[in-house]
Amino acid sequence: MPMIPYGRQNINHADIDAVVDVLQSNFLTQGPVVPAFEKAVSIYCRSQHGVAVNSATSALHIACIALGVGKGDIVWTTPITFVASANCALYCGATVDFVDIDPRTYNLSVERLAEKLVMAEKRGTLPKVVIPVHLCGQSCDMARILMLGQKYGFKIIEDTSHAIGGRYKGEPIGNGSYSDITVFSFHPVKIITTGEGGMALTNDELLAKRMRLLRSHGITSTAEDMHPRPPEELWNYQQIDLGFNYRMTDIHAALGLSQMQRLDEFVIKRHAIAKRYDQMLSGLPVVTPWQHPDSYSSYHLYVIRLKLDQINRTHRQVYEALREAGILVNLHYIPVYRQPYYEKMGFIAGYNPEAERYYSEALSVPMYPGLTEEQQEQVVAKLTETISL
Repeated sequence: MPMIPYGRQNINHADIDAVVDVLQSNFLTQGPVVPAFEKAVSIYCRSQHGVAVNSATSALHIACIALGVGKGDIVWTTPITFVASANCALYCGATVDFVDIDPRTYNLSVERLAEKLVMAEKRGTLPKVVIPVHLCGQSCDMARILMLGQKYGFKIIEDTSHAIGGRYKGEPIGNGSYSDITVFSFHPVKIITTGEGGMALTNDELLAKRMRLLRSHGITSTAEDMHPRPPEELWNYQQIDLGFNYRMTDIHAALGLSQMQRLDEFVIKRHAIAKRYDQMLSGLPVVTPWQHPDSYSSYHLYVIRLKLDQINRTHRQVYEALREAGILVNLHYIPVYRQPYYEKMGFIAGYNPEAERYYSEALSVPMYPGLTEEQQEQVVAKLTETISL
């Protein structure tokens, strides 16, 4: 039986033609397609500026630097995320801490955040930046997080790697109403793909300018930004900061620009798949994803939680049985602080109890626009068989 992955890209002939057009053009790297892609995403999300880079990790990194994160600073994020959401602060020499999750949305809990801020203010350890992550494509409670940011003085980076095409309070995720910078991922399993790639959106022109500089070695060719030199010397570029080679190529941007034409179609299809899962799983001892009324998820992932007290199998046994059957369920995510690298910093099991309860029960089942009804039925049939033994 063919394998059914948990996620998969959707590439059509228009996407292929767009990439071929670039390959046959004069520019493969820093040509006109990258700014066109940045503009398309910015317009869609109703944001002022887009800065395309080679990965969402790179976008998170330069976002932290642009907001002044450095040695001695503290950054908070959720433990239920990919490690990049925390690693980006470590790259800057900052300290990372974690806020436990909401038991229904699995996003960063505003209640736990508020409690932690009260304690941190007393200790003089308030965060410089908080990075909420829109897990599975559902927005965090950004209005309340912004209110806390204004009260306690921290900046906000929305890690929306899962969430392009989603909405919060009726507005596109990424519009910058509730954060300083928003970061998207275009990895192949995400909503749209550039092969590898990411983008930072902001409404702050100075932050956008800083991130553009950082993505390209800290080099500028803009005359007004260059430092004075003797008039007889020819300078057509200068390195004015320590940056990185984080640029996106026109090849990758062409794929992304083409995929943007089908973004809404992809999200609608994901919603249809999610609705069918909701119906098919309703009689099983599992918890299906709860959707906050303020949020319209992009449904990057469909995560179920096993009611282990009603099942004669362990979490591991269900996971292994499904994968052995060619249904490549996954874990999103192991709490970041449980990773060996973070344990060396002193984090221990039990640090965020709700996150660990979630991790002990959660499985991501296949979710992508090309998933057929027959494949979905195979997933549910095997899951039913496994947890009914």
